[in-house]
Amino acid sequence: MPKQNRVTPFGDLIAVPERGEMFGNRGILHDSGQRIVRYSQGRRWLVCRLEFHNRHRMIMRPGSYTELFFLDEATALAAGHRPCAECRRQEYNEFRRCWLAAHGELTGHPPSADWMDAELHRDRLLRPRVRNTYQDDIGALADGVFIVYGNEAWLLWRSALLRWTPGGYAERRLRPTRGSVMILTPRATARTVAAGYTPLVHPSAESLAASKPSIGER
Repeated sequence: MPKQNRVTPFGDLIAVPERGEMFGNRGILHDSGQRIVRYSQGRRWLVCRLEFHNRHRMIMRPGSYTELFFLDEATALAAGHRPCAECRRQEYNEFRRCWLAAHGELTGHPPSADWMDAELHRDRLLRPRVRNTYQDDIGALADGVFIVYGNEAWLLWRSALLRWTPGGYAERRLRPTRGSVMILTPRATARTVAAGYTPLVHPSAESLAASKPSIGER
């Protein structure tokens, strides 16, 4: 039976068979019966590699952080996570570099993990368990950002909008060039992506975005 440790772009934890391409955590979320009892613990929400130095973990071990799984990095960033500084050091440094390019007027130097975590925590939640979304023009958004369309999460990728599902991207629409949209990816992360950080996406995103538009696609 699947555990409730798969993360959606909304940041919700669901129980589905699909594991996804990325791993991460946001603290100890489960009890001794492996039931999810809290949404998060602390500000350090990470997205990690599935494999690192041949380490092996027992899923939801008592007293240890809850192992979370994401379809891809774009999903994790939308949920409010950031690259891990240990297992994804190169991506972490690139994220910091692009964060500095986007927010340099605030720090003047590459941000620390604590600085980014504090900013992301303010961005991702209005209050415990309640996501903070915001509006912007779709023409100002970079590839890799998630928006809400029809109460579902859609990824901006290439010239398309791609509908998220736990097992991959399942529907394509042409990406509008302008118009206000509701954005899931935290504002600080969306700015970092716009400054050059390119998140990893599930293979289905590349194949779907590269496919020919279907008749009547809009």
